Amino acid sequence: MIQFSVIKRQRIWWSISGIGIIASILAMIVSFLTFNAPLRPSLDFIGGTRLQLELDCNIPDNCNNPIDIVEVREVLNNQDLGNSNVQIVGNSQTGLSIGTKTLNVEKRTQLQNVLSQKIGTFDETKTQIDTVGPTIGQELFVSGLLALIVSFFGIIAYLSVRFQFDYAIFAILALFHDVVITAGIFSVFGLVLGLEVDSLFLVALLTIIGFSVNDTVVIYDRIRENIEQYPEDSINTIVDYGVNQTLTRSVNTTLTTLLPLVGIFLFGGDTLKYFALALIIGFTLGSYSSIFFASTLLAWWRNRRENEYDKSDKKSYYKSDNQSDEEIYQESNPQSDSKLDEEINNQTDEQ
Repeated sequence: MIQFSVIKRQRIWWSISGIGIIASILAMIVSFLTFNAPLRPSLDFIGGTRLQLELDCNIPDNCNNPIDIVEVREVLNNQDLGNSNVQIVGNSQTGLSIGTKTLNVEKRTQLQNVLSQKIGTFDETKTQIDTVGPTIGQELFVSGLLALIVSFFGIIAYLSVRFQFDYAIFAILALFHDVVITAGIFSVFGLVLGLEVDSLFLVALLTIIGFSVNDTVVIYDRIRENIEQYPEDSINTIVDYGVNQTLTRSVNTTLTTLLPLVGIFLFGGDTLKYFALALIIGFTLGSYSSIFFASTLLAWWRNRRENEYDKSDKKSYYKSDNQSDEEIYQESNPQSDSKLDEEINNQTDEQ
């Protein structure tokens, strides 16, 4: 017998996914009302000035205490920069990252002087100042969004040619599931932790799409082979069998991919830390959606389509190019003991 059945508990998988999608959409709505964007945008998208400062620890007693974010916000409020994003960085919390509206040289210098007087002397050799214009930020956002849209349509076209159109639709739904929940989690991070998303986040989403669709294709490919090899069996049995055939491969691939990402998240720099976190979340969701979401939706749809066909022609929906009329007839009149059941029983006996 099949050791694990995704079909029997398909409503549980759908409920988990549905709750995740709804919660993510709600989080993005709250974020939109707060930041006028579904996720808290960084300077890459809205433009502005980012100052990265670090205390000079070569000066005696300059780094005895970590930077107090309350003091930093007090300085910013006095400079009419209360809406700025502030992050304390570094293991010893002696680094400071400030994202604010576009500042000219005079205002930047004034802000740095006030911060130095209030917090401590900064190391000028480690000071970084980046300014992004609003036009460039908008172009980055539009380009990233266009890349996501093109990738979705490209995947639909590829899967429609390689498999069938319904395969492509449910694969896209699985990708939508992965992208929306990943974005929703980062939307919560933006609301709770003040985390901003930059152009690397769009790169992460594109990478998640590629990983997820690859996992889905492996499962779909096995399902298609089983449909042709065991045409007399129900789609539920075939999907369960196909998932079990690829389950070990999917889990092992995901785990070996996550291991280096966890290392980057734990020990990498601030620039790659949240990029790795996005990939960890997205790859985990991609593996889940391929096994529990895309496959069960395909089985549900095929069962629904079967109910719309007569016994004489319902199996023609699965007909491959090399099937004869006799094979179609046999599909429409299955025997009580199918080849797939025999295959599963033989494998169970061997184990």
